[in-house]
Amino acid sequence: MNQQAATPGAVLDAPSAVEFMREALIKISEEEISRVARALEGKHQEMKPFLDADRLEQDAGTSVTELLGRVFATRRRTPQILELIPGDRLGAAVADLVHGPDAVTARFERFDQALAPVAEPVRREFAGECLRFADPDRYWLWARWMWDPHAETGALPLVLVSEYDLHGPDAGAMYAKVGDAIHAVVRTADEIGFHRMQATRFAVDVYLASIYGVYLYTVTRMRMTQEFNKVIPELPALVRRLLGVYRREAAA
Repeated sequence: MNQQAATPGAVLDAPSAVEFMREALIKISEEEISRVARALEGKHQEMKPFLDADRLEQDAGTSVTELLGRVFATRRRTPQILELIPGDRLGAAVADLVHGPDAVTARFERFDQALAPVAEPVRREFAGECLRFADPDRYWLWARWMWDPHAETGALPLVLVSEYDLHGPDAGAMYAKVGDAIHAVVRTADEIGFHRMQATRFAVDVYLASIYGVYLYTVTRMRMTQEFNKVIPELPALVRRLLGVYRREAAA
């Protein structure tokens, strides 16, 4: 990950992070966290063939349809997105995003501009998932539940010091800042003895989704009646929904 941000110790609000993790582990077990991480590994294996450069060039229509259908933010919008951005153009944009020669910040920004007709949060979540599941050892997610620059909410602001600025001049710059923040969270968690975020390469995604789930429960408890609270799924199911692996129970 890009490490242009401040040192990890100056980025993470360790007391807040520990408290959120403590609350999360009351509602989701370590075993379930491992199961969700394995489901994400399975999602990586499913998506990777459709992110192959040759496959995107030779059969862009099929590849982008399969990719859109596997990303939570886009799967119900697939026909509408393909009406706005034809499959060959979308395939070329994905190929450049994942395999282009420039820095990931420039590739992410080009992708964001190429998909300008698609709603901003949707196209950025799709970009983040394409990168993450193409090469999880190099890239990271960026979803609204991690950082929403308009609402200024998400899992990352909950555990970062208030001085840390996740904003940027464009989508590529913000993607890099999200990566810096995630890197800082993992490193500082390790420094304070919480080594589980590095247990697998997808563990950090599950823990961040769990933190956001705890926040969401807190907010809804304050704003909604008990009857409405019953509609919100339990944390393990909510985490799976946030990460787009809700229907991968058998594979996990």
